[in-house]
Amino acid sequence: MQSVVIVLVGILGMLFGWFVYSKFIAEKIFKMDDDFVTPAHEINDGVDYVPTNKVVLWGHHFTSVAGAAPIVGPAIAVYWGWVPAVLWVVLGTIFFAGVHDMGALWASARHKGKSMGALSETVIGKRTRALFMVVVFLVLLMVNAVFGVVIANSFVANPSAVFPAWSAIAVALVIGFLLKRNVPMMPLVAIGVAVLYATIYMGSSMPLALPSEMLGLSDKANWILILFVYAAVASLLPVWMLLQPRDFINGMQLLVGLVLLYGAVFVVMPDITAPAFNTETVANTPSIIPLLFVTIACGAVSGFHGIVSSGTSSKQLNKETDGRFVGYLGAVGEGSLALITLVAVSGVMLAVTPEQWHEIYSHLGAGSVGAFITGGSNMIQAGWGIPSEVSSTLLAVMVVLFAGTTMDSGVRLQRYIIQEWGEIYNIPVLKSGITATLVAVACCLLLAFGAGGASGSGGMIIWPLFGSTNQLLASLTLLVISVYLIKLGRPAKYTLIPMSFVLVMAFFAGVIKLSEYYEKGNWLLVGLDVIVLVVSVLVMLEAWSVIVKHKSEQQDSEAERAN
Repeated sequence: MQSVVIVLVGILGMLFGWFVYSKFIAEKIFKMDDDFVTPAHEINDGVDYVPTNKVVLWGHHFTSVAGAAPIVGPAIAVYWGWVPAVLWVVLGTIFFAGVHDMGALWASARHKGKSMGALSETVIGKRTRALFMVVVFLVLLMVNAVFGVVIANSFVANPSAVFPAWSAIAVALVIGFLLKRNVPMMPLVAIGVAVLYATIYMGSSMPLALPSEMLGLSDKANWILILFVYAAVASLLPVWMLLQPRDFINGMQLLVGLVLLYGAVFVVMPDITAPAFNTETVANTPSIIPLLFVTIACGAVSGFHGIVSSGTSSKQLNKETDGRFVGYLGAVGEGSLALITLVAVSGVMLAVTPEQWHEIYSHLGAGSVGAFITGGSNMIQAGWGIPSEVSSTLLAVMVVLFAGTTMDSGVRLQRYIIQEWGEIYNIPVLKSGITATLVAVACCLLLAFGAGGASGSGGMIIWPLFGSTNQLLASLTLLVISVYLIKLGRPAKYTLIPMSFVLVMAFFAGVIKLSEYYEKGNWLLVGLDVIVLVVSVLVMLEAWSVIVKHKSEQQDSEAERAN
C-alpha cells in the first residue's frame, strides 16, 4: 500500500509542475512566442534542421535524454533510503530538470540552434565558449563510450533483447519513409508499437547471440564495434529517416511500459520493504550529501539534457511555444520513469522482507538495473498476468532501446560540436559531416579500446567522473540561461537558485571524488577531475564579470537618462 502513496504524491507533484509551474516559466519568464521563426524554419536543410510535430519531437527528445540513467541512478541511490530519493526525483523534476531542459531549448532556438557551448560565447564571452565545450565534449565522450558497453553487456546478458532491439531500427526506417510521404501518423504509430511488442514476444523465445570469440575479440567487444558503426551511419542520416521515428516509437513503447508498471502498482498495491532512511549502510559508504544529487541525475536534473536540448531538439522545433511541451514534459517523463524505478527496487516485488532487501542491496552500487528488471517484471506479472520471461524481456529491451537512442543522439551531438569547432577555428576538414562523424567515433573507440584493451570497456575507466561532471555541466547550462535572462531584463532567480544548489552539490562531490582518486593513485582521473573543477570555476568567474559589467552599464544608462 505504501507504494501507492509514493506514486500518488509523485504524480500530483509533477501535474503541478506541468500545469502550473512550467506555464508560468514559459509565459512570464521565457516569454515564448508563436510568431518567432525557429531555426527549423529559418535554416531547414532537410537533414538536421527540420520542422517537426511537437509530439514526434517530444518522443525524440525524451528517449534521447533518458537513456538508462533514470533507471540506473535511482536504482543505486535507493541504498541511502527511498524517502530522500523520492523527494529529489519529484522536486528535482518540477523545479530543476523541467526549467533546465526547457530553458536550454528556448535559449538555443533564440540563437539559430547553437549548442550550449557555442551559445556561451554569445551570452558570456569567447573564453567561456572554449572552456564550456571542453566539458561538453568530455561528457559526450563518457556517455557514448560507456553506453556502448552498457548495450553490449545487455545483449550478452539478455540475448532475448537482441532481436527486438534491432527490429526497432527496421520499423523506424519504414515509418520514417511513410511519414515523409504524408501517410497519417497515428495508424503508423499504432502498427509500429504493435510490431515492436510482437518482436519482444518473439525475442523472449528466440534469443540471439554472437560467438563468444570472433576475429580475436570477445562477443562484447564485437557488439561495441557493431554499435559504433551503426551509430556513425545513423548520425549522418536525415533526422526524419531514422532518429525521429525510432525515438518516437521508443517513446510510445516507454509509455506502454509505464502504464503497465504504474497500473500494476494500483492493482497489486505492494508494500515497501526498503528503509525510508538506511541506517545500516556498510563502512566507508559515501555521504548522502552531496552524492545523492550526482547519483540521481536524469530523473532530477542532468547536464546531458542541455546538450540534447541545444543540440538536436532546438533544430527541430516547429514553434517556440512547443518548447514547453518538448522540454518540460520530457523532464516529467524522465521523472515518472525514475519514480516507478524507485517503487520497483524498493518493494516486496524485489524483496519480501527488509532483511532480503538488505541482502540484495549489500552496498552502494548493488542492485541497479538488475533490481529494476527483477522488481518491475514481478510487478507486471502480478498485476497483469504477463509471464515473467516476457515482462523481463520487455524491460530489458526498454533499457537497451533507451541506451541506444542516447548513443545515436550522442554521436550526432559530438559531430555537431566537431563541426562547430571547424567553423569557429576555420578548419575546413572538420566542417564535413562525414569527417566530423569519423573523428567522433574514432575518439570513442580510442577510449574504449585504447584505455580498455581488447574488452572495449575503456569508457568505464573515466565513468566515475560522470556524476559530478554531468551535474557541473547542468549548473553551467543554468548559468548561461540566467545570464541571458539578466541581459534581457527578466527575473533570473528561477534559474539562478537551481543553478546555485546544483553547483554546490556537484562541486562538493567533485572535490570528494578528487581526494578518493588521489588516495588510490589514479592520476588520470585526478587530472581530468582537476580540469573539470577549474574550468567550472573559470566559467563562473567569467559569467560573474559579465553580470557585474551589465549591471554597471544599466546603472550608468539610468543615471544618464535621469540627468
